[in-house]
Amino acid sequence: MPIAAEDIDGLVHFAAEEAFDLVIVGPETPLSAGIVDRLAERGIQVFGPNQAAAQIEASKTFAKQLMEEAHIPTARYARFTDADAAMAYVREQGAPIVVKADGLAAGKGVVVAQTVEEALDAVRMMLNDRIFGSSGASIVVEEFMAGEEATVLAFVDSQTIRVMEPSQDHKPVYDGDKGPNTGGMGTYSPVPAVDKAMLQRVETEMIRPLLDALRRRGIVYKGVLYVGLMLTNDGPKVVEFNARFGDPETQVILPRLNTDFLDIALAVCEDALSDITLDWSEEAAVCVVMASAGYPASYAKGNPINGLADAQRHALVFHAGTAAQDANVVTSGGRVLGVTGRGRDLAEAQSKAYQGVRSISFDGAHYRSDIAAKALKR
Repeated sequence: MPIAAEDIDGLVHFAAEEAFDLVIVGPETPLSAGIVDRLAERGIQVFGPNQAAAQIEASKTFAKQLMEEAHIPTARYARFTDADAAMAYVREQGAPIVVKADGLAAGKGVVVAQTVEEALDAVRMMLNDRIFGSSGASIVVEEFMAGEEATVLAFVDSQTIRVMEPSQDHKPVYDGDKGPNTGGMGTYSPVPAVDKAMLQRVETEMIRPLLDALRRRGIVYKGVLYVGLMLTNDGPKVVEFNARFGDPETQVILPRLNTDFLDIALAVCEDALSDITLDWSEEAAVCVVMASAGYPASYAKGNPINGLADAQRHALVFHAGTAAQDANVVTSGGRVLGVTGRGRDLAEAQSKAYQGVRSISFDGAHYRSDIAAKALKR
């Protein structure tokens, strides 16, 4: 019987019953629900931050307060639980402006409003209509930051930081960064706009201060730390922190990692990350997300997916929102597949990714046709 990612009791019982040596936690919901703490209580090694540390993703307010405390560059913000107060603030600030659900919303809880009316609608939907349930019981309204986005991930144990190669996600659902935000429609790595000097800045100005601020609160962070950046004219600023590998960033980062991931995970658990040196492939990688028609709003499920075997001749195919139905693979989510091409450079990787995408078909399949275009224009 499959065990749901949110079934903490079921997962802990299964891991203990099967005597697992190591558990690697992927999604944010079980992390914020304390699965790491529960597994550790049973003596099971687990890769991922504990419940207290996972608040950096589970609560936008918690993360913003930490950033203020640690003087980490980020957007100005205000937190609200009252819709009228939030709308008054929006009118005072003007647009563009960003409205975020405070809690977890599967990557859909952010509205980048280009007009005041659009921001007011977002406030009403979150605080009055509760479209995100308890996750939107409080909201954060942020200053709009202009620039390109980038993502930097790092392996972290109690003492050591190992920064990974950067990637760039594409959040809006349509080409040209149009339409509502999603959990991510595609990524590429490396990122020409993020050089080694900027990676060093991210470590010293953002990651290290955050970990120190957590430690002052008695919280030790271990696992993967995700830093979402905006590359502004004033330098890089933090958009958000996540407590895990990002999706679809991971689909272009881990294929470039030559170092054995299991060795890294064990080193993090055992506080031996200082013994690890990350070795990266010179290859580039581009991931294109194939989504269901209607995503990020409502979408159909159960559509048969064809061409998977053919696509794998060109690219890696990661399953996200799929299910087995008799002898078929069918759609079962909004973001269905992540198709990753690898090549000598971004142009070749992009070509292979789209070759893979064109080999796959399902009713209503939607994808962006401009993943990595910004990098190639450079």
